[in-house]
Amino acid sequence: PAYLTHRGVSEGAARPSNNANHGCSRSSPGRLKMFAGLPELGISNGEDLKETLTNCTDPLKAIDQFQMENGILLPTLQSALPFLDLHGTPRLEFHQSVFDELREKLMERVATIAEGKDEDRYIKLEELLEKSFPLVKMPSIQPIVMQVLKHLPKVPEKKLKQVMADKELYKVCAVEVKRQIWQDNQALFGDEVSPLLKQYIVEKEAALFSSDLSVLHNFFSPSPKTRRQGEVVLKLTQMIGKNVKLYDMVLQFLRTLFLRTRNVHYCTLRAELLMSLHDLDISEICSVDPCHKFSWCLDACIREKFVDAKRARELQGFLDGVKKGQEQVLGDLSMILCDPFACNTLVLSTVRNLQELLSQDALPRDSPDLLLLLRMLSLGQGAWDMIDSQVFKEPRMDLEVVTRFLPAMMSIVVDDYTFTVELKLPSEEKSSLTYPTTLPESFSRYVQENRVACEIGLYYVLHIAKQRNKNALQRLLPALVDTYNDMAFGDIFLHLLTGHLTLLSDEFGSEEFCTAVFDNFLLTSFSSKENVHRHCLRLLNHLHQKVLASYMETLMKTLEPPKQSSESMKELYTLLKEKLEASKKSPPEPEEAPSLDLGLHPVAVPSTPTTPL
Repeated sequence: PAYLTHRGVSEGAARPSNNANHGCSRSSPGRLKMFAGLPELGISNGEDLKETLTNCTDPLKAIDQFQMENGILLPTLQSALPFLDLHGTPRLEFHQSVFDELREKLMERVATIAEGKDEDRYIKLEELLEKSFPLVKMPSIQPIVMQVLKHLPKVPEKKLKQVMADKELYKVCAVEVKRQIWQDNQALFGDEVSPLLKQYIVEKEAALFSSDLSVLHNFFSPSPKTRRQGEVVLKLTQMIGKNVKLYDMVLQFLRTLFLRTRNVHYCTLRAELLMSLHDLDISEICSVDPCHKFSWCLDACIREKFVDAKRARELQGFLDGVKKGQEQVLGDLSMILCDPFACNTLVLSTVRNLQELLSQDALPRDSPDLLLLLRMLSLGQGAWDMIDSQVFKEPRMDLEVVTRFLPAMMSIVVDDYTFTVELKLPSEEKSSLTYPTTLPESFSRYVQENRVACEIGLYYVLHIAKQRNKNALQRLLPALVDTYNDMAFGDIFLHLLTGHLTLLSDEFGSEEFCTAVFDNFLLTSFSSKENVHRHCLRLLNHLHQKVLASYMETLMKTLEPPKQSSESMKELYTLLKEKLEASKKSPPEPEEAPSLDLGLHPVAVPSTPTTPL
């Protein structure tokens, strides 16, 4: 194109000056290299001007001739240029403005051609690429080359290799071009994705150790759609675009990292990524991912934090519809169900289902919805084992969880109700009933031996904490010291428990309650598990004014971080120490009790003993 010639003049040859050698004396090697592609297009550059001035007898005449040959090829312009000189406008400034205008017009034209419906539109763009690519290193021309590359659905292999080999070009090229590079270079794509995956895990773990403790605003509070607006999910979605091959690569990275670390947040990202592509209506990927409709239905349940009967039937249909020879899809379904947000929804639905069964005088084994929830929980909890063993078969559910563990848990609810009714009776009608301190043997055993039972047991503890049931909490917490795979000391449960304990803040003035929470549970493993130590400090930073002073003094000595502790834990301890010193100087004003709207669904309470939600 002619505009390339115009730019060659405006950058390669400055307008005449009084210094005859101006065109060559200021040329630097880097600047000359920048215009090295011009001769390939038959356009003069600084080297040509230097040679002309070196060999000529009249430099000014040579410069005039160079300008005539390489300037804007418009005869009527020549007579107008002197007017610019009279106004003190440098020729370089004029040529630069013309060039900038032409460049914008050309870039717009490239986009228009690409968006058009001409059959030969990509042939035109490939021809333009051939002409302009030699100047890709020239900063002023580079945007045009990148615009052409961006709009070509299939960039010539040779050009892709040149871009990939040059770090500067690779850095500035559009993501549309990078996708074409990445799909055949898994290692390079992995290098791009890896920092994002690390960032995602750091953000999730930071949320679990947040300094804000609340039962209403916790790790599970953001809606699925809000979570999908996170920086990492949006970036990954953009990097993948409509490219199925890149999507498969990301899923493989997530499976590999999940296997290597057992970190369930990779399962969350797997589900969020698919639903982010669903939000953008990327049918090229959603239509080929066999988990799409299952994830879509489950996503709606997570949004409501409940699996209703209609959606339960849909989810069951997906699970029952896995055909012979396609069992591998169970690996991805199990990962999606292993997502903590999915697990949270399933267990909350299970606890609510048990409450409804109590109100209906029904047994757990008689509820198809409950059995499906347990089936999905079992599939999610077995995700790591399934992907690791590559045996894609639904794990067999232990029926005794339904026939023994759940009835034992329901009996604890009945104990609570019986004791509550006893307290309300007139004194002459009261019996010598005392609140039970032990737990049914089958409850404790299954919490230790079965991961699904353990998960349900932990959420039941959260449920009674939400009800501010101090007696039941003191009864249950010691049983959590020994749970399946130490699940009670996992960050997600401790994050939720510390938030729920804020509802019982006034009880921390009692040594009995402090002993139950700290001595009988949290402090049993804090020395060997730094995360438990940190959650203890989080809780005390929030409740230190409510804790019995003498007990607080003992806790401060016990919880002082050892030298090898992380900086974050030392900072938490220092912050707590400062708060205690400040409160000694100025006693706090009495706080108003916050209004509590837990958004729980009401359950009809019949004459049968039950604990309403």
